[in-house]
Amino acid sequence: MMPERDEERWAAVLRRDRAMDGRFVTGVLSTGIYCRPSCAARHPRRENVRFFADGAAAREAGLRPCLRCKPDEVARDAEGVARAVALIERAEAPPTLDEMAAEAGYAPHHFHRLFRKRTGVTPAAYARGVRARRMEQALRQEDRVTDAIYEAGYSGPGRFYEEAEGRLGMAPSAWREGGRGATIRWATAQTSFGRMLVAATERGICRLTFGDPREVLARDFPHATLEPGGEAMAVLVASAVAVVEEPGRAHDLPLDVRGTAFQEAVWRELSRVPAGESVSYAALAARAGKPGAARAAGTACGANPVAVLIPCHRARRGNGSPGGYAWGLAMKAELLEREAGEGRQTQLFG
Repeated sequence: MMPERDEERWAAVLRRDRAMDGRFVTGVLSTGIYCRPSCAARHPRRENVRFFADGAAAREAGLRPCLRCKPDEVARDAEGVARAVALIERAEAPPTLDEMAAEAGYAPHHFHRLFRKRTGVTPAAYARGVRARRMEQALRQEDRVTDAIYEAGYSGPGRFYEEAEGRLGMAPSAWREGGRGATIRWATAQTSFGRMLVAATERGICRLTFGDPREVLARDFPHATLEPGGEAMAVLVASAVAVVEEPGRAHDLPLDVRGTAFQEAVWRELSRVPAGESVSYAALAARAGKPGAARAAGTACGANPVAVLIPCHRARRGNGSPGGYAWGLAMKAELLEREAGEGRQTQLFG
């Protein structure tokens, strides 16, 4: 969606916002060309600029595409990735890289880079996310795990368990049954933002919340065995407290979190935003591969199960206002202020 006001479009041009590429083009009347908002060329004078919804509208006005930033390729790239995503979504088994590249209309090596650039994940990772989502749905509908495995499109149990090893953090049947048979240990600690809960499976932290110590665990994992962590979690909790108090510091805390492919792409993009800075929901959606899905990006931020460790406090509305935050806007502002003071970037999800 094209920003509503020319002031917003010009601001995007001045910051060379790649998230705006494909949403409008910048016409430069003095040179007779049109560019992407992120074009690296020297900025034109504001009075010489006119904005167009797309390249076709700019060409109709007598302008030609910039040879440096090649603005018309943005729409073609988006179309190609969209076709590949549709292929992944409708295929019973994950298509090969060659098949996806052919559907998108690119050479495999170029398609792989393009897909990752636009979605934040590799084609294979996106396909795994789609199958994992199908598996979650099938686990809730099928009586037997084996039936759910084949229903989700896996070639057999071995392949499923190989992929599930790094995603579910607990047995698939346990996930389907609200954590039945799984053990989740938890502990609380005092922070400058109030009481904090840290809960973890054997693989890593699955929840970090404030103000509702056990209610959130009972809601999300009603059949899991919930045990106080005690001294066994002391180091993990102390490390989490340190990150909360200094939210811009780098850390390697293990996480056992999961979401849809889009949610995970949004979380990954959030972690790439420099500490102390913020990004709009619309930009997050575009970087995660779904331009125009600003509301869904906001929902993905709200679904973040590990506050601060996945820095959803770095998300804001397109007009610059802070938007929402589960733990209050005062905490959101304080986290950003602390990050700006630290001047370091948190790295998550590799």
